[in-house]
Amino acid sequence: MGYVAGLLFGLGLGISGMTDPARVLGFLDLLGAWDPTLLFVLGGAVVTNFIGYRLVFRRPNPIYAEAFQLPTRQDLDARLIGGAALFGIGWGLSGYCPGPAFASLGGLTAPLLAMLMAMIAGWFVARAIPARD
Repeated sequence: MGYVAGLLFGLGLGISGMTDPARVLGFLDLLGAWDPTLLFVLGGAVVTNFIGYRLVFRRPNPIYAEAFQLPTRQDLDARLIGGAALFGIGWGLSGYCPGPAFASLGGLTAPLLAMLMAMIAGWFVARAIPARD
């Protein structure tokens, strides 16, 4: 099911044009040639999730698992805030976030490769920083 969900997500990114970093950077350019396309994609995702979660949680358990696996932590710590800040900075500089980056692998470019290498390095750095349990 994860493969099917990933495939649908990647297809949605490709069809909506969100694998084009110029479109994302255009959305972030509020004082220039602002491109609202990402707003509609995000809105569609919010509506779909809003409806989907309500339908899924009516079930006593998932179809392919014994129980729902939901996060229980609700606190904010330096790792979460720092990671979110780095994600936003990287997204703003490159125009890629992980989903569209992986969906764009077929047309690998130097900026995409640099972003992917930075993301992989970030994974290793995050694992090296001790987590508070």
